[in-house]
Amino acid sequence: MRNFSEKNYRPCVGIVLINNGSIFAGQRLDHKSNAWQMPQGGIEANESPIRAAVRELKEETGIKKKHVKIILESKNWINYDLPKELIPKLWNGKFVGQSQKWFAMEFLGSDSDININTKNPEFSKWQWMTKNKLLESIVPFKKRVYENILSQFSAKLNLK
Repeated sequence: MRNFSEKNYRPCVGIVLINNGSIFAGQRLDHKSNAWQMPQGGIEANESPIRAAVRELKEETGIKKKHVKIILESKNWINYDLPKELIPKLWNGKFVGQSQKWFAMEFLGSDSDININTKNPEFSKWQWMTKNKLLESIVPFKKRVYENILSQFSAKLNLK
C-alpha cells in the first residue's frame, strides 16, 4: 500500500479543442456514469508537453496536427487528486492524481476529420459543448481543473 502523505502526480496534458466557440468533449468508454471530458493523456519519457498534446489528440480523436492551430498554453501545471477508491485501479496505484499542462487549440477541420474509433478507443461518443454544459457533464473530481482552465482561457477565447 502506498503512503499517501507523499503525493506523486502523473505528468499529463489536456486539450481544450475549440470549434466556433464550442468545446470538444468525449464520453469515456470506461466510466459507468454519463461523464464527459476533454482530450487528455500522459506525457511519455523525453516528450515535450506540446508534442504530447498533439499525439494525445490524434490518439483519442483521430484529429491530425494539420487540423488544429495551437492558440494558448496554461501558465501553470494544474494538479488534481483522484478519489481514493480509484488510486489502486489506475496506473498500478503509482499516482494519486495528475499534474496537467493545458493547451487551447482551434479546430480547423470538419467533423468528418474526427474519428473516435481509434486503435485504443477512449470515448464512446463525442459532441461540441458549451462551456456550461461541459462543466455540468464532467466527473466531480475534475470540475475544479476544468473551471480553472476554462476561466484562464476564456479571456482570449470566444467560448459559448
